[in-house]
Amino acid sequence: MPRMDERQPSPAIAQLQSRVERLLLRHHELLRTNALLSERVQALEAERDQMRQRLHDATQRIDRLLARLDQTSSISGEPDSQA
Repeated sequence: MPRMDERQPSPAIAQLQSRVERLLLRHHELLRTNALLSERVQALEAERDQMRQRLHDATQRIDRLLARLDQTSSISGEPDSQA
């Protein structure tokens, strides 16, 4: 009579073991994919924040230029084009 630790697992247990191993492998793959996606999200958020800052800076420069144009128009006595 074979000892307990020498017996081959039943087909159902072998199939279950195979499925568990595949699930563990898939789990590790998903963890890695999630980590890569998280890194990409962080990079895109940083890029977005940088672009927002650049837009803000450009808007401020344009506002300053418009203010200077308004001052120049009023100093030179040119008629207001909106009247």
